[in-house]
Amino acid sequence: MKQRIITGVIAAALFLPIVFYGGLPFVLLTYVMATVGLYELLRMKGLNIFSPNGFLSLVLLWVILFPKQYDEIIADFYYSKTELGIAFILLLLTYSVITKNRFTFEDAAFSTLSAIYVGIGFYFLMEARTAGIVYIFYSLFIIWATDSGAYFIGKAMGKKKLWPEISPNKTVEGSLGGVVCAVIVAVFFGLFSEFNASLITIMGITVVLSIFGQIGDLVQSAYKRHFGVKDSGNILPGHGGILDRFDSLLFVLPLLHLFHLW
Repeated sequence: MKQRIITGVIAAALFLPIVFYGGLPFVLLTYVMATVGLYELLRMKGLNIFSPNGFLSLVLLWVILFPKQYDEIIADFYYSKTELGIAFILLLLTYSVITKNRFTFEDAAFSTLSAIYVGIGFYFLMEARTAGIVYIFYSLFIIWATDSGAYFIGKAMGKKKLWPEISPNKTVEGSLGGVVCAVIVAVFFGLFSEFNASLITIMGITVVLSIFGQIGDLVQSAYKRHFGVKDSGNILPGHGGILDRFDSLLFVLPLLHLFHLW
């Protein structure tokens, strides 16, 4: 616990000033975190990011991440982000032929989905910051409220297992308690922050985001269990890897965008 607290304080001291400042420093930080996240995923599968296929996956990630506010940089470029993404996916598949299936179709599919999964989540982290810092804190606080509520209510009242094959300690009662806690936090954001939605709408959206935040956590648990690892990485002592800390956000932020809350 002591190690978790120390790491949390240091991470917050480094992360929060850049979040508040925004702009290019925040974009660069997001690129670094997403790159580490992709590295963690590929390593679980036994794929080396410092290899031709790892490089192609990394460039695909960076293309997905390219923020909309810098579109003028590539305004005169002949290809769009989508076209570049398609090109790198085809190159990954081509590499499976070049290596005579040492790098397989399954590896190419895993690399592609990993880049998309990590890239979309972190892309919308940048989009949320561009829309307003309140959306980042809203997302973080409802996730923290969900996690805390699920833990404490699950400890106190939990009886029915939520998904024992994937995460044996989670309970239905804890999950519901987490949703309730997230809605309570969302009410304060709705009352004291400027959102482009009514309080009832925010509460309804928060229910969905809280549920999918928990699904994001379960997805992380599922592939860690599949690959037989405890944590996605060890870059954050006491907390695990980047994906261990951002698993819920990778689901919540794209959905927040789809709800057109900003």
